[in-house]
Amino acid sequence: MVDGFKITGKRALNGVIPVSGAKNAALPILIGTLVEKGEYIIRNVPNLRDIRVLIKLLEDLGMKVEQINDNDYKIINNGIKRNEASYEIVKKMRASFLVMGPMISNLNESVVSLPGGCAIGSRPVDLHIKGFEALGAEITQVHGYIHAKSDNLKGAEVNLKFPSVGATENLMMAAVKVPGKTIIGNAAREPEIVDLGNFLIKMGAKITGLGTSSIEIEGVEELHACEYSVMPDRIEAGTYIIASIITEGELKVKDARLDDLGVFKSELEDMGVKFEYEDGNVLKINGKLDTLKPARIRTIPHPGFPTDMQPQMMLLLSLVNGTSELEETVFENRFMHVPEFNRMGTDISIRHGVAVVSGGLHLSGAEVMASDLRAGAALVLAGLAAEGTTVVNRVYHIDRGYDKLEEKLNKVGAKIERIKLDA
Repeated sequence: MVDGFKITGKRALNGVIPVSGAKNAALPILIGTLVEKGEYIIRNVPNLRDIRVLIKLLEDLGMKVEQINDNDYKIINNGIKRNEASYEIVKKMRASFLVMGPMISNLNESVVSLPGGCAIGSRPVDLHIKGFEALGAEITQVHGYIHAKSDNLKGAEVNLKFPSVGATENLMMAAVKVPGKTIIGNAAREPEIVDLGNFLIKMGAKITGLGTSSIEIEGVEELHACEYSVMPDRIEAGTYIIASIITEGELKVKDARLDDLGVFKSELEDMGVKFEYEDGNVLKINGKLDTLKPARIRTIPHPGFPTDMQPQMMLLLSLVNGTSELEETVFENRFMHVPEFNRMGTDISIRHGVAVVSGGLHLSGAEVMASDLRAGAALVLAGLAAEGTTVVNRVYHIDRGYDKLEEKLNKVGAKIERIKLDA
């Protein structure tokens, strides 16, 4: 048996919904506590399955972890006690591979399993490995594990062939204690990269260029533990913004940072959506479906339109009058939600890697299946907008990235029940 959501649709959402800490910032920041010994306090950590998996990995490597409350952790690093990150843990979550950077910077030899994660396309770790090799590590692959010898590291210039978030994070954590200057060219520019960099800087790292395509790191001999609060989750905020529009109530979003949403914000504004802040950090969204315009959207790395908002945006476009186009350039398999949307009444076809959305249709409830984290969230939103009852299967994907999603939505007027379904 697996968990599912039973959703009663066509209920207007009203009130204020809070945004949790960003999963994609919390994971590398928690891993960053491996970089230097000491006692850390990490706040605003979302209560997610992926976080719990990572905590097990940190403990397996020798960290002492205490959960202070739902969203705050104390982590005591008395030194990495084990030089192998095992497949049994790493297979459950792709971000686990980020432990390789801190392990390379602290251990002469380390072994990390190749990762798992969402099935949304190939996400090879060759960029990570080539970066580690540029710093002087000797890398071999044996039986599904990456082995690194790293007793003679030095700063280097690393030019990524793609602005990979994971590779940028891994190299940042590997380089902060490496002698000399490391320059990461074509670096990822996501706000989560900036958050990790700010955490490392608070530890005493010397990093410049965060948020640009060239990050410079001057290695230091010693860092120190610190207290840090994780940024709000921009993808969760974007998901609630879409929920506000499609349910046509008065849903407002607390702790949504529009500057972090980049092109997503400007695309919605071009469609006719207006934003305004109330009480400093509560975002009001003004946009009625029958007045919005269709759009042409192309996902690209930040500051472009985020691939993690593509399924939710596709849903919105299916409810807006006119024909829209949505091109996915980041993950080749990220249209697996299209057949599920079409089961609910959308008219979406894929032509040469572009989703053509004939909008303005009414959705009806159906039984659907989440293929990945963001597709699952989009199907929940579809259930909110549809007539009748929708059942979303395999919501364990959603639990990986949204902290208490159904609980938060129910508090603002949704009717979502967590149920058991056959696997």
